[in-house]
Amino acid sequence: MPKLIIDDITVEVAEGTTLLEAAQSVDIPIPHFCWHPALGRAGACRVCAVKLLDGPVKGIQMSCMLPAQEGMVVSTTDPEAVAMRRHVIEWLMINHPHDCPVCDEGGECQLQDYTIAGGHGIRRYSGKKRTHVNQYLGPYIEHEMNRCIQCYRCVRYYQEYAGGTDFGVMGSAGRVYFGRFQEGQLESPFSGNLVDICPTGVFTDKTARFRARYWDYDMAPSVCPGCSLGCNTTPVARYRELLKTVARRNDAVNGWFICDRGRFANSAVNAPLRPRHAVVDSRESCVEDALDTLLLRIHALGELHGPGSIAVVGSSRMAQEAAELLPQLALRIAAGALCYRTTRKESTETSSFVELVHTGSSASQQDVRKSDCIVVYGCDPLNEAPMMAMAIRQAWRSGATVYVIEHKITLPCEFTLRATLDDVPLAEAERPVIICNLSAETDQLDKLLEGHSRLKIAPLFPAANSFGTALLMREHGAISLEEALADGEIKGIISIEADIPAALLGKIPFVAALDWQATATVQAAQIVIPTTAWVEMNGSYINYEGRAQHFSKVMNPGVPVKGLDPAGHPPHIHRSTATGGEALPARQLLARLIKLLDDGNRGLS
Repeated sequence: MPKLIIDDITVEVAEGTTLLEAAQSVDIPIPHFCWHPALGRAGACRVCAVKLLDGPVKGIQMSCMLPAQEGMVVSTTDPEAVAMRRHVIEWLMINHPHDCPVCDEGGECQLQDYTIAGGHGIRRYSGKKRTHVNQYLGPYIEHEMNRCIQCYRCVRYYQEYAGGTDFGVMGSAGRVYFGRFQEGQLESPFSGNLVDICPTGVFTDKTARFRARYWDYDMAPSVCPGCSLGCNTTPVARYRELLKTVARRNDAVNGWFICDRGRFANSAVNAPLRPRHAVVDSRESCVEDALDTLLLRIHALGELHGPGSIAVVGSSRMAQEAAELLPQLALRIAAGALCYRTTRKESTETSSFVELVHTGSSASQQDVRKSDCIVVYGCDPLNEAPMMAMAIRQAWRSGATVYVIEHKITLPCEFTLRATLDDVPLAEAERPVIICNLSAETDQLDKLLEGHSRLKIAPLFPAANSFGTALLMREHGAISLEEALADGEIKGIISIEADIPAALLGKIPFVAALDWQATATVQAAQIVIPTTAWVEMNGSYINYEGRAQHFSKVMNPGVPVKGLDPAGHPPHIHRSTATGGEALPARQLLARLIKLLDDGNRGLS
């Protein structure tokens, strides 16, 4: 391991580490634009200049391009290096429109930070600026090409890292242009990462355009509920409205990026038709009255139809904390069934795969990225869990062989078709991974795991907390709602964030729904009690590999200010909560209901 000195600090780093990374390891900041941990080095921006005072290399060098070597003595504060960085910043700013006051990147812009840090505060250029025409790139990404500093991050990410083909770089010298041959929506399902990867304001989130500055945001670490991968995110909100979602780095899970499905998922949280108030028999009510009425209906159904006439139904999109309270509720009301799934098929499949993953054979996204042999078996990662397709591409870029078992799918990399799993040379691989969904044959996978000690699997579950609820199903003997309704004994259900098909709803005389989405179950329910979305509460999900991850509250529940009336102002009344802010996390509502049941039982005794 080479040992060197940076600004009088002795640093020892791994072989191949660049000077920029070595400096970062001891908290010495060096300005940079083109370099990014996920993309590597390019040496395009020339703003990371340092001076090497002694060692095998001397003079002004670009720290992102030069590997650390034994005996180097590096200065980041040498006047020559500082002047070099200051001049480079000035060159980059010659054609910049200086439109920070109207740029959505303002407050979180690397160009702003490094311009000030580099000492460039006076504009000396008075000539004519080069200008570009912006392109329409779809409903999600705004293009402002005049702010570009030619760092090449966007095209390196889009083409090399993500495998996109409809966006690139054109022109030469001072006429370089980053865009498409023709205007149109970007085709890559990972295009939204251009917003995060760009160090200036060339690509910004159009869904949050002109809505707030960085210092106005409500933010908290969170987990994406879009699929079972559990990608780490940072939702951004203001005035009870989810403005946008950005990626949060977690090397073991999603790395630096997220997919567009998770990034642009604002509409469900901000939906005008979201249940915001409790409803009892089509009349608006308060949460307390709705819970009291639900308690009365539970007792009435028990007296009319006897014990076991009510089923408690949850789902895989519930937070784990709420899911773990369902067995307690089922016990208190002597429920005829406890359900976490609606269909028998889904219930059987998830239980089988939990057993497989419990053997310690689950593969994280990081395992997939480092694999040398990947088998895609009976699933479509790009549609079912897009970031898994991204992980497959990174493995392929590193030399992995990708096999697809008789399935017509699209992947952002080359792959080889095989008829069966037996046709794949798993025994020759050092780090093989099988990616599948719940339709795969678990018996066959179990035999392969027994025969290949290095083999891991990545089963794609249907929803964010499918694994967590499957654990509870196994522990408490839960069955599917389809099975519970088979004998006709169930006369009512308490549904907690469950998506129940209309065919099953038609068999149930009484429905109470606790939910934050306007589902068919909510529409059919006699009692509706609003719950909070994941960004409005604390909780946790357990992803497909059995990894429990916590998400934090970002904003308070309630109707967004923008959605209250055409003028955009809240009602002129004094109240302790915002309009529509009565919603509570499902776990709190369940705890209240359980307490009411306990109090009622004590009163009867």
